[in-house]
Amino acid sequence: MPPSAKPAVTVYGIPNCSTVKNARVWLDEHGIAYTFHDFKKAGVDLALVDSWLPHLGLDVLINRKGTTWRALSDAQKAAAEDRGQATALMIAQPSVIKRPVLAVDGVVHVGFSDAVYSQIFPASGTVL
Repeated sequence: MPPSAKPAVTVYGIPNCSTVKNARVWLDEHGIAYTFHDFKKAGVDLALVDSWLPHLGLDVLINRKGTTWRALSDAQKAAAEDRGQATALMIAQPSVIKRPVLAVDGVVHVGFSDAVYSQIFPASGTVL
């Protein structure tokens, strides 16, 4: 990417999630433009989840510690071990997806930490 080109950045998540809020604040404070995709309003589809799985895998993408996961039946949890059924679950209940999902020029990351975002955006001291 030429130095003057800005990366395409999309943050996927839920606006009231504290981790998503922290990620968005970090991006705003570092002058990094991004698009926000609200799971609750825009949902997720098969193509989107399938584009994430090669980068993250089911173990990373499904939030097995959240309230949505804990509310699932044992049968639903067991079915989530199958890629197809896990994908269907994420489409039907996007809150089960670990957040935020960050896509930067086709490379996908999950979660937020200052240290990791500083590595993803090494020139974050300047506006990209």
